[in-house]
Amino acid sequence: MKKKTDSSFFTMITTFGGWGLLFIFLFSSQLNFAGNGEKSNTTAGINEKLGQKIALQSVLLDENGDQISMKQIINKPTVLMFVYYDCPSMCNPLMAEVASLIDRIDLAPAKDYQLVCLSIDETETSTIAAKKKQNILTAVQKQFPPDGWRFLTGDKENILKLTSSAGFSFKKEAGQIAHASALILVSPNGEITRYLMGTTFLPFDLKMAIIESSEGKVSPTVAKLLKFCFNYDPEGRKYVLNITRVAGGGILLIAIVLVIVLSVKPRKTEKS
Repeated sequence: MKKKTDSSFFTMITTFGGWGLLFIFLFSSQLNFAGNGEKSNTTAGINEKLGQKIALQSVLLDENGDQISMKQIINKPTVLMFVYYDCPSMCNPLMAEVASLIDRIDLAPAKDYQLVCLSIDETETSTIAAKKKQNILTAVQKQFPPDGWRFLTGDKENILKLTSSAGFSFKKEAGQIAHASALILVSPNGEITRYLMGTTFLPFDLKMAIIESSEGKVSPTVAKLLKFCFNYDPEGRKYVLNITRVAGGGILLIAIVLVIVLSVKPRKTEKS
């Protein structure tokens, strides 16, 4: 009798234990799924969308409080920055770095390229944007046209429309906004041509990125030569000398010179 009772008790424990484990597994799976879903919707970072167009239909406010669309702004190679003007961390170093680079690259702002900042905080106003623009441009020593660097604000819908089209995501937490730091290069037709990540950049890298984004417009001969000799390294996040292309070009040039010399020399011999 005792053996039968022990067997029944063991069976009951096993059954309830199995169901309990199954319940725990399903419950934890649901929690894990919900947690992952929530995380994916609020992760701050950049998903590069090279070759795609930004949302040119986005309507924003400039630093004067005037309404303007990105289609009206993007008419030349553009360095786009997603920031917020009261940011306590990366945004100010990023804008200060770009201001210092303006003096170190031999390209004319508002002519060869332009800069655009957009606040990702919908509560910031054009008054705040105008004040930030004044502070940043005082650091630029080169003569700088006011329309060479735009400081924009906007409502939540248009901000998200533009940031999403550029693969830029951010999230609000503890009264601040978590986000990545990058320069996004946009061509005159609104196409994303390059991402430069971080808050510090080499002047040459920025210059090359601007030259690349000028596709569709006639580039100076020097710019074409630079594009021929240098390639962008996505792993190192910088432009590197294309040894194979340069060497190949050098060999081809030497071969052409030799052919010319060998063809001209017999003629001189015949004349003599």
